[in-house]
Amino acid sequence: MDEEAQAAAARLVRRLKGGYTVTIAESCTGGLLASTLTDIAGASAWFKQSWVTYSYEAKIQELDVSRELLEKKGAVSAEVAIQMAQGALARANADIAISITGIAGPGNDGTSKKVGYVYVGIASRTWAIAEATQIGGNRQENKEGFVHFALLTAIRHWDQAMELAESNRLKDIEEREARVREEIRAEIERNKRAAAAAQETAWQSQTWSGDKQEGNSEGIDVTWNEDSQED
Repeated sequence: MDEEAQAAAARLVRRLKGGYTVTIAESCTGGLLASTLTDIAGASAWFKQSWVTYSYEAKIQELDVSRELLEKKGAVSAEVAIQMAQGALARANADIAISITGIAGPGNDGTSKKVGYVYVGIASRTWAIAEATQIGGNRQENKEGFVHFALLTAIRHWDQAMELAESNRLKDIEEREARVREEIRAEIERNKRAAAAAQETAWQSQTWSGDKQEGNSEGIDVTWNEDSQED
């Protein structure tokens, strides 16, 4: 394996060391991707398991790939790459799965696809995607190129997923803060209304009605004696 692929493997592993795990499903690369990753020390902490499924039957039995899909699309297709990755992800209970299915050469086994053509599938618990590329070389060069492409594809989609998750996390925080601010504002308004209502009630309780005073007061007649005022 060339140094660029090894460097790409190290970059992916740095992301996995955040507490994530990976699983691999390979066809034409025959376990080369799994070998490249497990060449890195400490792989047991983040590498779950891998499958090499060359035949249709192996893909069906080991990874739950649809037989109808294989017969309709062929093994080298985006749909099969995705199902391979999803099957590995479910069986290994990992955080991310990478699959490879392509034509390593030197022949194409009678298919319409060219030698050096490959699909890489990436699946997580919330999304799945497949990408294709064409690599020119002999069988070994193609296999190594497929692995390098798979690593770069996994890194790119991993980073995009992490950026989206972080964006969603920040958006969720903003929405929760906005809800809290609205709840505080509503509480202040309720308190103001309650205080105003309490003040109005207190004023009314201290108000005397003129009719009520006349009805309840006892009159006192005062008689002035003019003679009593004279010396």
